Parts: sequence; C-alpha cells; structure tokens
Amino acid sequence: MSTARPDAARGNPTLTLAAVCLAVLVLPASLTGTSVALPDINSDLHVGLAPLQWVVNAYNLAFACFMLGCGSLADILGRRRMFAAGTALFALSSLASALTSSIAVLDVARALAGLGAAAVMTAGAAMLATSFEGAAQARAFAVLGSSAGAGLALGPSTAGLLVNSFGWRAVFASHLVIAVIVLCAVPLMPESRNPAATKVDWAGTSTFTLSLFCLMYAIVRGPQQGWTSGPTLLLLAGAVLLMALFVVAELRQSRPMFQLSLLGQSRFMAVSLIPVALSFSFVCMLVLLPTYFTGVAGMSTNASGATMMLLTLPVLVVPLAVSRMVKNGVSTRLVLTLSLVLAAAGAAWLTRIGPDVSVAVLAGPLLLLGVSMGMTAGLVDGVAITSVEPAQAGAAAGMFNTMRLAGEAFAIAVMSAVLLNSTRSHVADGLSGVRGAEGADAGGVAERAVGGDLTGAAGTVGASARSAFTTLLKGAYTDGLHLVLWVVTVLCAASAVLVGVMLRERPQQAAAPERVAEEAAV
Repeated sequence: MSTARPDAARGNPTLTLAAVCLAVLVLPASLTGTSVALPDINSDLHVGLAPLQWVVNAYNLAFACFMLGCGSLADILGRRRMFAAGTALFALSSLASALTSSIAVLDVARALAGLGAAAVMTAGAAMLATSFEGAAQARAFAVLGSSAGAGLALGPSTAGLLVNSFGWRAVFASHLVIAVIVLCAVPLMPESRNPAATKVDWAGTSTFTLSLFCLMYAIVRGPQQGWTSGPTLLLLAGAVLLMALFVVAELRQSRPMFQLSLLGQSRFMAVSLIPVALSFSFVCMLVLLPTYFTGVAGMSTNASGATMMLLTLPVLVVPLAVSRMVKNGVSTRLVLTLSLVLAAAGAAWLTRIGPDVSVAVLAGPLLLLGVSMGMTAGLVDGVAITSVEPAQAGAAAGMFNTMRLAGEAFAIAVMSAVLLNSTRSHVADGLSGVRGAEGADAGGVAERAVGGDLTGAAGTVGASARSAFTTLLKGAYTDGLHLVLWVVTVLCAASAVLVGVMLRERPQQAAAPERVAEEAAV
C-alpha cells in the first residue's frame, strides 16, 4: 500500500473523500429505494414474484459477488480507472432501468448496476486507504460508513416521493444524475496502483462468485421449486463445494485477495458480524415493509415512504451522539453490543404490526430499529479497519464490505423466502374456510400478495368470496411477517451475546484500537 501513496499524495484527499462518499451514498439507496418502487413496477409491468424479486436480488447479488474481483482489478489497472468504470456502468445501467418496459431487461440492468457498484465501492475504499493514514484513515472510513448508512436511510423516503410524483422510473433516473455528478469529479482524483498486484486471482474470484450465486439462487427459487427438490439440493451442494474450492484456492495464493488469516482475528470478525446481523433486522425491514404497507395496510407510496422515515431518520442523527459518547470514554464494545440488543427488542416489538395498525403504534419499534442501526453507522467501519495492522487496512476494508454486502444479499433472500413460505402455508390452511375459494392456487396467490398485488391475488376468486379471501390473504401475510420478525429477534439476540464475548479482550490488547476508534469518531 505504501508504494501507491506517492501517487495518491498528488491528489486532493478531501475531494477524493467527498466524491467517494457521494458515490457510496447512492449505492445502498439503489437497494432500499428500489424496494419502495417494487409495487409500482409490478403494477406497470405485470410480472410474477420471482422476476420482481430479482430487481432487488440481482443488484445485491452482483454487488456482493464481484467485490473481491473488482478489488483485485483495481489494484492492477488503477483505482481511479476502476472507480470511473464502475460509476459509468452504474450510470448506464440506471439509464436502461429507467427506460425499459421489459422485466428481463430491468433484471439484467440491475445486475450490471450491482457490478458497477462493486467496482465503485472497492476502488473507492482503496483510494481512501492510500490517501489517508492513521487516525485520519479511520475517520475517512467512518465517514464512508456514515455515507452508506445515510444512503440506506434516505433511500425509502426519497424513492417514495419520486414514485408518488413521477413514477417508479424516476428512482433510477435519480441514481443516474448522482452518478453523472460523481463522474465530473473523477479527473481531479488521484490514480494509484499496487505494483505487487500483477494478476487477477481468477480461481478465487470465480469460485467465490459462483458459490454465492448458487446459494442465493437456491434460496430464491426454493419456495417455488421446493426445498427438497433436486435442483434446489444440487444448487446448495454446489454452493458448499465451490466455497470449499475457494478456500483451497486462497490458501494456495501467495497474495490472496481474501486474507483468510483475518478470520482468526476475533475483534475483526466480531465487528464484521455486526452489519451481517443488522442486515436481518434493519436492511430486511427496509425491503419488506414498504410492500406490506402498500399492499396490506393500504398506504399510498408516499405515505409508505413517510412511515419508513421513522426507521431511517435515526441513522442520520444517532451516529453523531454515539461518536461523542465514544470520545467521552464509552467503550465501543458496549455500544456495538447494545446496538444488537436494541435490534432484537425492536423486531420483537414490531410484531404488533397488522393490517389496521396505526403509525403511532409503529413509531416505537421502527425508531428503535433505526437507533440500533444508527449506533453502528460509521463507527463499525472505523473499528473494523483499526482492529488490524495498518498494512492489512486495504484487505480488511475489502473483506469487511464483502461480508456486509454478502450478508445483506443473504438476509434479504432468506427472510423473503421465510415470508413467502409462511404466507403460502397460512393461505393453504385457510382456504377451506372461505366459501367459493376452495380451489384457489395457494402458492400463486401468496406470491402475488407478497409481491404487493393483493388486489390481483383476491381477484382470482369469485366476487362473492373476494372480501373473505382478502381478509385471509392479509392475515396470512401478517402471520408470515410476524414469523420473520421473531426469527430476526432470535438472530440479533444471539449475535449480541456472541459479539459481546468476542470483543472481550485484555486491556492492553484493546487499548490501541480503542484509542484510534475514539480519534476516528467525528
């Protein structure tokens, strides 16, 4: 990393930080904002749940899968060049998403946008690692993490306003505008490379990417094909085999792109676990709640976006208070562990949600979930980077972000599958009690309901049965969401215990990272 620093020094670190953070701001917003637009996309393009889910899944999966490969290419070809290429690809993909009327084209464009996002994130993080040192580097990564948190927070509300005012295409058009602004700053940013990086680890890149793809595809298709079906089991077995091959490939590399030695550092692994756990609570709620609000609770897209602000606004406010607490001596271990405890409590509290729930009832649990995420935004990034040796900062940043994004993709896919399975089961159990709906396709109507098209799902039965059938669908969907929330509660509570234990170190071991984390809290 030091070999690249002279090139980086000729640039303006402040400008680089601003441009990278602006680019990173829109990346998570592209996930959460798109989730708000899904019901309108479904209403306009008239598609099934599986292709609709891939509007989100394709982006998140490509984002996670190509992080490591893009990081290697950035070291070889140049970080600024890779950053520019990724931003340009993201812009073009957003343009295609805004213009197309084909769900297949939209899904492909979203996958390409995810590839571009991976290049932007990895190259941007590498530029910050070579532009800053010590506490300044920790502060830069903390600001980067706060930008990502702000993107998650602002995505649903801004998307709600855009969809309500201009339609779902405006969401992707807004991503295009921001990407073009970032591209204007690229010529003023420094270029840097890693002279020691001479080739891409194709074996590691391909096995990791294919393993994650097989796992995600199995989870997404499992509810439709059956969890014990041949194709699903084959995909799961393939994911395990390919991940084993990935580990072997990395162990044989003299300069692995994924430093497996970092997996043995308990502090780094504990901090890396936190955003993965919060993906099941905060990030999944960002994706699942907007469809429930519009489909079951009967909210308009604008009202749904406004309600989601109860979840997202704390992410913009709480980090400042937390940074002051850390600077005043509150341990990062306490803050990070408490964030998971609050996530578990918020998810359990949110089980009060129902078709007729008021915003006043939702306010408490949504705010608590938002506070839990806000407590880690920015802080967790800085702690992750400072928990390893300075020479490993770049590798740690790549691994941390890969684990976070893979965790988000995995969490969304798993919780969506749990929601669909549970909803389908409750619909099937309740059909016999609705006169005139006995022959309805439980799987089909469950898919339409979870996709936000509750009216269309109810329209599959006769008019005389429609009212009772709608009540059944709303109840089944709500029961499915309750199950998701209880699973999240257990996961976050268990993660809180695990993280608390893993972060418990002897004072002399934790002193240096703790001091740097305090300096990084701004």
